[in-house]
Amino acid sequence: MDARTESEPTPTKNRTTVERKSERELVVTRTINGPARIVFEAFAKPELLKRWWVPKSSGLSLLSCEADVRVGGRYRLVFKHGDSKPMEFYGRYIEVTPYSRLVWTNDESDDGGAVTTVTFEEKEGRTLLVMHDLYPSKDALDGALAGMDGGMSESLEQLDELVVTLGAS
Repeated sequence: MDARTESEPTPTKNRTTVERKSERELVVTRTINGPARIVFEAFAKPELLKRWWVPKSSGLSLLSCEADVRVGGRYRLVFKHGDSKPMEFYGRYIEVTPYSRLVWTNDESDDGGAVTTVTFEEKEGRTLLVMHDLYPSKDALDGALAGMDGGMSESLEQLDELVVTLGAS
């Protein structure tokens, strides 16, 4: 049974779009049901990032999550899948504009890794989230897409659910 009353709006079900813009560029877009401040904090605070970043269906465990979100600050995420060796993702923040823009490097790759730019644009209490990845080569983007398998959509759905929960509390 739905606990909502007649006066409460039904949350909007948002769609994630993943679009290859060129040989090296990928753009992921989703509207999140909450203000830019909360969406930004979900990217910037390790305790919140842990709650949505890993798609639940992936079977991955997030062993550690560190994020020093300031220009020149670093991040490090360590994942494990079953009995496999842990995988580490890390980089540094090159631009931080609270509640509107984050730019970071993905340094774990031998070929230099992608640069990720995320923008947060609030409209009427909802946030248009745009993640733009620029890869060093076509092959690097092809490899990233092969490993994505809907995981990005699931992660952003989890982010949307978290932001709604945080906004309600």
